Amino acid sequence: MFDKILIANRGEIALRVVRAAREMGIHSVAVHSTADADAMHVRMADEAICIGPPPSSHSYLSMAAIISACEITGAQAIHPGYGFLSENAAFVQAVEDHGLTFIGPSAEHIRIMGDKITAKDTMKALGVPCVPGSDGGVADMETARTVAEEVGYPVIIKATAGGGGRGMKLARTADDLESAFRTARAEGKAAFGNDEVYIEKYLGRPRHIEIQVFGDGKGGAVHLGERDCSLQRRHQKVFEEAPGPAIDQPTRDRIGKVCADAIARIGYSGAGTIEFLYEDGEFFFIEMNTRLQVEHPVTEAIFGIDLVREQIRVASGMPMSFTQDDLKINGHAIEVRINAEKLPNFSPSPGRITQYHAPGGLGVRMDSAIYDGYRIPPYYDSLIGKLIVHGRDRPEALARLHRALGELIVDGIDTTVPLFNALLAEPDIQSGDYSIHWLEDWLARNIG
Repeated sequence: MFDKILIANRGEIALRVVRAAREMGIHSVAVHSTADADAMHVRMADEAICIGPPPSSHSYLSMAAIISACEITGAQAIHPGYGFLSENAAFVQAVEDHGLTFIGPSAEHIRIMGDKITAKDTMKALGVPCVPGSDGGVADMETARTVAEEVGYPVIIKATAGGGGRGMKLARTADDLESAFRTARAEGKAAFGNDEVYIEKYLGRPRHIEIQVFGDGKGGAVHLGERDCSLQRRHQKVFEEAPGPAIDQPTRDRIGKVCADAIARIGYSGAGTIEFLYEDGEFFFIEMNTRLQVEHPVTEAIFGIDLVREQIRVASGMPMSFTQDDLKINGHAIEVRINAEKLPNFSPSPGRITQYHAPGGLGVRMDSAIYDGYRIPPYYDSLIGKLIVHGRDRPEALARLHRALGELIVDGIDTTVPLFNALLAEPDIQSGDYSIHWLEDWLARNIG
């Protein structure tokens, strides 16, 4: 087991890893930019080291600065959290080249799954169901027209290296195709330095279902059920729950086994999430995230498993502490992402928090790194906290979420709390009858 690990991240996820390390008796090292000198993860870690100025490119995305911080502090391993360098294969390779351990999958697996075409081809070969679409990249309009006609409109054009909704354009008819194709390529080039795109069938009313998997790197793997992440704004998740309201146990067992078997065959190590669109009883693979997800706490809640602790164990060479037979779902959990944003435009709302009170009580967890007097810097993602609730069933979890939102106080800035209060009053949310398009349609009617 490691004596000391460095956390190459900030905010609530960095604090989350600090807590897991402390429970395991492992010393933690926080890195931070000059803008985060007073951040909670810096205060809570056993050691802290500044790695650069506020821009991420000169701090949290600086491979050299992070590896140097390991060498200075004597950290043996790096936990990347999510975002930043968590899915950067070149970083993983550099970490290993310096004799350090990356707490996550291999550079090869990150590279395979980081390219959406390669990921789709790999998953198809492993028996994972995929969305009908092009076999690889689409280089020109003539090919795009042929593929779109074969698949059938509407279709969606996606940047191979895309993510977070960037480089994705919908073509409902043949008249829309050229504009969507060119725009997706341009966005992919601007955001990721890669203008390659591919085409998939656009599903009318799917749900976004993701399967949490975990591999030991030695050919063993399990699945930890699914999360429903269908409530999204501009392809960004805002509300996640587990288990999914639309998935029954036989369906869960079937797709879970497919996913666990797939990552076992490639010798995957650590946590990963295989994401699907789900419609009319069918699953269609869209991508795999080779890291811890923002929404991992809902899975932890229903299984009683600490995924970060498990990541650290496996990365150190220890076996997983549970088997598939050990994993039994207990109750229902929901997470909402609290962002420092001003409605109705969801514009960033950085600033000083004048008063903060976290909700508590049975089945309530608040993952956040904010505190009274903390000044939210304007340089990073607007996520300031995740409110997670757990109940015996979905109605109890919804009631607990309503109660916890009423207890949460974040003064001095604007947050997305009013959005969730409004959503909880909607019959479709109460019943669980929603798709990936539901929230955008609701916002257009009620807020836009």
